[in-house]
Amino acid sequence: MERFDFLSLGFCSNDHLCVLPFIPHDTKVKMISHAIMGGGPAGNSAAGAAALGMRAAFAGTVGDDPDGRQILSDFAAQGVDTSMVKVRRGATSAIAYLWIEESTGARSCAWTREGLDELSEDEIDPEAVAAARILHLDGHNAAGAIAAAKVARQAGVLVNYDAGTHRDGTQELLALADLMVCSEEFILKLTGLSDAEEAVRQVWAKYRPKVCGATMGVRGSMCFDGRNFVKCPAFKVEKVVDTTGCGDLFHTAFAMRYAETRDLMESQRFAAATSAIKCRGLSGRPPSAPTRAEVEAFLAARS
Repeated sequence: MERFDFLSLGFCSNDHLCVLPFIPHDTKVKMISHAIMGGGPAGNSAAGAAALGMRAAFAGTVGDDPDGRQILSDFAAQGVDTSMVKVRRGATSAIAYLWIEESTGARSCAWTREGLDELSEDEIDPEAVAAARILHLDGHNAAGAIAAAKVARQAGVLVNYDAGTHRDGTQELLALADLMVCSEEFILKLTGLSDAEEAVRQVWAKYRPKVCGATMGVRGSMCFDGRNFVKCPAFKVEKVVDTTGCGDLFHTAFAMRYAETRDLMESQRFAAATSAIKCRGLSGRPPSAPTRAEVEAFLAARS
């Protein structure tokens, strides 16, 4: 059985990326450009991990339709193993439409799974999970994700939870996460607080992960491991083309560097650099998702 450095379990889609002069509301606008590329939080993370040099695999579901075939083809081209992807016969694969404002790179997203069944508990490969270095979860496929996280915890595999949206299974996954770096919106909603730093401390105290943190977009990130509270600024990018996938790749790169160093600032800087480079291109996938050499060169130029 092949062993993976990074096993990403969750949502994948075929994304329609539309670059626009402005994001319309109750009006029409001509696209500046349009592209169809693989997407989804866990899907982007798997491809980003492969770009960074990890042996990466994706576990999730697709339909046996043209979108599903394209999703699998994109993964293969990006070096991501798909042997744990379940193809649902007669089902429609997930798609998303993203509207990207040309001047700022800000984007809006609308997605659908069209009734595509998620991974069940008995569709998880426990041997593959136990053999991984990092199990990455995005909160989708809750039953499968919880089952996989339980196996990972027993095997000493780092469970990396990209907590961005409250959904079924959230509480169970929070209790199983080792690395719990949440979006600021998520952690404030979770705690009912208005201060992200206090929210991070409270969530760490409740669940006791190895690391709890929050990402705050252009304001950077903060992480707490029970002893050290580290704030890391975001890197400035001269021209932001598209913010799609920035958070996905932050979580991927943070987990990779944390597994290597256990150093909060080093891990946050590496993740921030990965996200900053990604902003320069369209989508959250390669070639916008950087290689490790590109990230290290970026950091060396700013040391």
